[in-house]
Amino acid sequence: MEDHQIIDLYFARSENAITETASKYGRMLRAVTMRILRNQEDADECVSDTYMKTWNTIPPTRPDVFSAFLTKIARNTSIDRLDSNNAEKRGAGEIPAILDELEECISDPRIPVPGEGIEVREVINAFLESEKPEARKIFVRRYFFGSDVKEIAEFYDLGESKVKMSLARSRERLKARLEKEGVTV
Repeated sequence: MEDHQIIDLYFARSENAITETASKYGRMLRAVTMRILRNQEDADECVSDTYMKTWNTIPPTRPDVFSAFLTKIARNTSIDRLDSNNAEKRGAGEIPAILDELEECISDPRIPVPGEGIEVREVINAFLESEKPEARKIFVRRYFFGSDVKEIAEFYDLGESKVKMSLARSRERLKARLEKEGVTV
């Protein structure tokens, strides 16, 4: 089923919308939540929460890119769960390490919800568009999907040191871009 047809099911308030979403995107959402949480039970709950949040958001929202819309919800839900799970034991897991890496550039790497942080989102989007394709892919896999350096290196058939260097240079360029644009977060 095409994305626009699934979205139409949400607007019609048909429960088949969730079934079709799970059929088409369930595997991708589980992968995103597992990369962040590294716990099957929590990941499954976050996927279920993603379906519920999608149901509650559509309508009135009509996403342009349904897969990105779902991924953003799953990612933010998983990060919230991770924060809750690790409230007393900071530093455990991959996501706190990722957040520490980005701390020098931005205080919260979550993609803002509509209406909040539009300026920061626009600067980051423009930054990513200006990056070379390889650097952009590495950056997105690390900071949006939560992949670790080893996974990225294997996925793109690169050395881990090259991935680390690419990420470090991208962070430097992002910081400079944010400063140049006068964006403070």
